[in-house]
Amino acid sequence: MPGGQEAKQGLHPRNRHRGRYDFAELTRSCPELAAFVKLTPYQDESIDFADPEAVRALNRALLKHFYGIHQWDLPAGYLCPPIPGRADYLHHIADLLGAGGPIPRGGSVRVLDIGVGANCIYPILGHQEYGWRFLGSDIDPAALAAAGRILQANAGLAGAIELRLQPDPAHIFQGLLRDGETFALSICNPPFHASPGEAREAARRKLGNLGKGGPFRLNFGGRGAELWCPGGETGFVGRMIAESARIPTRCRWFSTLVARSSSLPALRRALGQAGALATRTLDMAQGQKQSRILAWTFQPDPDKL
Repeated sequence: MPGGQEAKQGLHPRNRHRGRYDFAELTRSCPELAAFVKLTPYQDESIDFADPEAVRALNRALLKHFYGIHQWDLPAGYLCPPIPGRADYLHHIADLLGAGGPIPRGGSVRVLDIGVGANCIYPILGHQEYGWRFLGSDIDPAALAAAGRILQANAGLAGAIELRLQPDPAHIFQGLLRDGETFALSICNPPFHASPGEAREAARRKLGNLGKGGPFRLNFGGRGAELWCPGGETGFVGRMIAESARIPTRCRWFSTLVARSSSLPALRRALGQAGALATRTLDMAQGQKQSRILAWTFQPDPDKL
């Protein structure tokens, strides 16, 4: 089906968004979405996924309907994440923590989100799904302020999610963590592109795949460090691996999204050089879109921790 209405093939079995969007239910939960719902030529209800405001309204509806989040908004230009894919990361990494047994749930599981962003989406989903507690870090004070407003507006989130500024953009873990802090897991959605131009070209290709011409718009938004950094994802994750080796006992598992399979050989070499004792590559898919989670540990038997 066109218009984003197809069943989302490949999503994790626990993902609430595997089926087609039920726009009748979503608009009952969030009436503002109705203004963006249109009939496709096939007489299906959908939205214009190239319209940033429509995508934002859909996110509000999904968060309210499925996760009980009644207030969620972003400053103009910040990344508006596709929720099904973000939820998938958390479900796959929960399986890794479970090591084939029950999924660890509750506040005893503490997760570090590197680059929490203004949207705060991973901590929201992870807490609502599994009851985990989160520390969300970012180098952008304005993004942290926006995330803080979301927490303040939704009862139950503020006590489960802490936000902290990384004061040095050149570092990831260094200078962020306090003495004695440990985590079951770190997660990251890194900047994938190596330059602003590369990020814009990727967005143009995405809109082309949606069949949209006309004026260029970032339908999911994103600015600066959300989208690009020197060296792209390979450079960023490489720095993350090097820094993780200096704090090997702080996380049971370190992890990150990796968008390009071509990045994996260099990152696996970096993990070997860093002394990682075990690595995992968890494949994810949503329709034709393929991505993966790269996870590593310096613990000799992480499944028994």
